Amino acid sequence: MKLAKNSFICSGILFALFGFFTFMVIKVDVSAAGPNQSMVGLSAVNKFIFDSVGVNDIWYKMTQILGGIAILTAFGFGVLGLVQLIKRKSLFKVDKDILLLGGFYLLIIVVYVLFENLTINYRPILIDGNLEASFPSTHTMLAVFIMSTAIYQFHSRIKNKNLRYTAEGVSSVVLVLTVVGRLLSGVHWFTDIVSGVIISFAFVMLYYAFVKYMDFFSKKQTD
Repeated sequence: MKLAKNSFICSGILFALFGFFTFMVIKVDVSAAGPNQSMVGLSAVNKFIFDSVGVNDIWYKMTQILGGIAILTAFGFGVLGLVQLIKRKSLFKVDKDILLLGGFYLLIIVVYVLFENLTINYRPILIDGNLEASFPSTHTMLAVFIMSTAIYQFHSRIKNKNLRYTAEGVSSVVLVLTVVGRLLSGVHWFTDIVSGVIISFAFVMLYYAFVKYMDFFSKKQTD
């Protein structure tokens, strides 16, 4: 129970940090540093890092592929839940952590759509000649959440050590390369990437907290 409480607290801190960071981006050092004189928060640091890194189409394409891997991973857990549902013939007999994961996937999709339509910062480059919303990096948010929760699932479900370590290692590489690659691609400001990481880990810790909370009460009922 203590682990669940600590995870809830950690998630709350991360959500608060995301809120504070968002406020800073909206209110601090806002200037027309983006394409077509679009306004950018924390413009000095964002412009400095963007000018230092530049734009890299290879990294952009690579992160698109990595994003596809993350989506396929989420799809795989969806299939696992569906198989359990068919075999066990009851939604309530599907593993609770898988059901919860499905619920969080839906929540993440809602947040994704929200920020895709809520413009806080525009991208540092034009996409097909158009300005696009950039804050937070929803690509980063999706990949980090999916691969982080995948690591937890692989750790708890795969009994073979070598296979488990391989799955966890690949997931970690996909996660890290997505974050780094999205920054190096130049399609996001630095603050977009940071905020995407913060909010994704806030949801990861919230998911972990609920899983541990359910585990505690399941064990309590069986005692």
